[in-house]
Amino acid sequence: MEKAFPAVGELKESKVARVPLSKHRGRVWQRLALFLSGLGLLLLIYVSCQYWQMYAAQRKLTLEWQRQNTKPENVVVNNSDALVRLTIAKINLNAVIVEGTSRKSLKLGPGHMNGSAVPGYSGNSVIVAHRDTFFRHLDELQEGDEIDLRRQGELYRFEVTRRRVVEPTDLSALRQSPTTQLTLITCFPPHYVGSAPKRLVVVARLIATPKTAREP
Repeated sequence: MEKAFPAVGELKESKVARVPLSKHRGRVWQRLALFLSGLGLLLLIYVSCQYWQMYAAQRKLTLEWQRQNTKPENVVVNNSDALVRLTIAKINLNAVIVEGTSRKSLKLGPGHMNGSAVPGYSGNSVIVAHRDTFFRHLDELQEGDEIDLRRQGELYRFEVTRRRVVEPTDLSALRQSPTTQLTLITCFPPHYVGSAPKRLVVVARLIATPKTAREP
């Protein structure tokens, strides 16, 4: 039986036909690379704008906090207007707390949950922040670590008593407390890609009575 071989002319035509297809694929990959590069640039600009907005808001809040803390002792700021500064030396956190836990509020700083106790006062004060901004290192805290709140020239020092990971539907961390308690909440795990499935809860108790603590 004879084997059928393509004619020389047919081979040339097939080779010629492959060249435009290869060029077309090259153009597609080039366009895809340009699209992905542009998308990456847009995301970088968006994230930079978010961080700049956060930085600007914290700078403004810090100036107002300093102004409140340098007022004469006979001038009292209303409790609802007094700003609170949260400091955790172990994780290098120093931020002014904002009121509310809405998406807009949490872009500006750690948010004090409405309905929970005033930070430093009797009851359970709940503070929430994003895991990729202010509370990015919250998971490093252990029992015995200190947390400071500064408000109207007074220092409230807390000590971490426990930490736990819970489901988003577990609201036990929001319960009222008969003692002065601080509860910090963020999403968990901290480096999870996408919407994190758990919540990290850090609870601390007051260990030092308020005393004058002016910022240098």
